[in-house]
Amino acid sequence: MFKKITGNARACMIVEPLFIIPHSLFITYASVYMLALGVTETQIGFIASLGLIVQIFTSLISGFLTDRLGRRKALLIFDLISWPLAVLIWAVSQNIWFFIFAIIFNGFQKIPHTAWTCLLVEDTEPNKRSIVFTILQFIGVVGGLFAPLGGLLVSHFTLIPAVRIMYVMAFIGMLTMIISRHYMTHETEIGIMKRQESAQLSLKSTFSEYGTILKKITKNNGLLLIFAVYILFNFQLIMQNTYLFVYLVEALSVPESTISLFPAISSVCMLILLIFVIPRFKQEFNYYYMMVGFSLSICANLILILTNGKSMLTLIVSAILSAAGMLLANPYLETAIANAIEDENRANMFSILQVFLLLFISPAGIIGGLAYRMDPRIPFIVMICALMINIGILLYLTKPFSQKKRLLKA
Repeated sequence: MFKKITGNARACMIVEPLFIIPHSLFITYASVYMLALGVTETQIGFIASLGLIVQIFTSLISGFLTDRLGRRKALLIFDLISWPLAVLIWAVSQNIWFFIFAIIFNGFQKIPHTAWTCLLVEDTEPNKRSIVFTILQFIGVVGGLFAPLGGLLVSHFTLIPAVRIMYVMAFIGMLTMIISRHYMTHETEIGIMKRQESAQLSLKSTFSEYGTILKKITKNNGLLLIFAVYILFNFQLIMQNTYLFVYLVEALSVPESTISLFPAISSVCMLILLIFVIPRFKQEFNYYYMMVGFSLSICANLILILTNGKSMLTLIVSAILSAAGMLLANPYLETAIANAIEDENRANMFSILQVFLLLFISPAGIIGGLAYRMDPRIPFIVMICALMINIGILLYLTKPFSQKKRLLKA
């Protein structure tokens, strides 16, 4: 599949492992690291929500900056702020204030995310975009295979020194990726056009343009419904990323050095699916694949709720089901969103959608923290409810199939 991709998309994917591999090391231990430094479960939720609130602001201006600076320049500047700088602060963190400052800088990631998405898809043919997102998923999967290295570091150095080492490794890898990618890519044709058009535009006039684009979004019923699925999916994903490993360590008594095995197990499962199953899938059944993925994720969360943690086998089964569910749902959902957005207004429309996404999911950390304090299983129950609603929306869109096609053209 990689041979079919050229230009900016190919360049972005070549250097992506420099981000994915170190990220897969520290993300497993991020919440547990905060607990070890005296941050409470509720404060962890507050920090997660604070980061999302900052992302609301940066999403609001991301379209303007991406058009004004150009895709490559916006990506270079704000990627440096939101990742290498943030992970360097995490590496030397001593208390909650370090994490607050780091999450504020990391919250600028929505600007480079908008620029990166434009760079990735604008010069890529629409029928090849699902291939791009599938390959990115593949890279993420392979990166997850390196997660056990984090467990080895923890078992050798203990938790806090090991995680600090992981963050330093991430700083070096991410810095190398950002600089290399900048010199390997070129500005897209739409990017050049939008930069010229926006040279004389102020931020105020851009916000006025947002009003026009917002009207287009509200009239696109298909986009609104698939975006609702996107919102609920990301809402439950925030809860999972924030509390899964805390739940494994605290509620199910899984050793800290062992939890890094679960991302690796997930990656192996996803790798098998990517090689032997996904290539057989057909584009016209994307919504059905998403429903299967959501169903598998529901089963994975049910296992976590019902198990007492004494059997590692049940936790491994849960990890496998969760991995399969993510693989089936995420790339097709990302593709559905990308194809529903028109190229001419991609940066601003994507910016607006990201703002609404973050407005809805920003309470996820706080809600998850309060729920976790009441009962560690409640966040996973909330996640199940969100996924069940998603299945309901997709059933509405796919029954009958012809009705869905008419709706997406509306």
